[in-house]
Amino acid sequence: MKHTLAVLVLNKPGVLARISGLLSRRVFNIESIAASSTEEPDITRITIVVQGDDRILDQVVKQLSKLVDVIKIQELPWGKESIERELALIKVKACTNRRSEIVDIVNIFRANIVDVNRETMVIELTGDEQKINALCAVLDEHGIVEIVRTGIIAMSRNPVPIKDNIG
Repeated sequence: MKHTLAVLVLNKPGVLARISGLLSRRVFNIESIAASSTEEPDITRITIVVQGDDRILDQVVKQLSKLVDVIKIQELPWGKESIERELALIKVKACTNRRSEIVDIVNIFRANIVDVNRETMVIELTGDEQKINALCAVLDEHGIVEIVRTGIIAMSRNPVPIKDNIG
């Protein structure tokens, strides 16, 4: 089972490395990790997706809680109670006679073409993991050259932000 954690930490050098190192030393598989500043410049929000049962989740939370720079950890529920997105850049072969096909596919997925050159196109797509995987499957017949994905970022639909739940 996948678990998504929102982790607020102090915005200091090395915090992300300490978190990922701690989890890897304990042999927890990080499926996705994304970090960025928040509305408060001294706080960073890290979204971590880990695979495992409730016992694994409990151990991950306990280990993260031991780190001095960790302010708050919250598990985000899957489904309608949370919003999850991922960004993908997909470079695909695009010879002149097949570009219109690719443009049609991009429009169907509500993606954007962000770069075009003589041989390739770069497509940007934001969505859930299934949507990105579906676009990749369709574009595969055109020849995917390279894919870059951000990993999942997530937010609870609850009107109270995670920082206001710090106790």
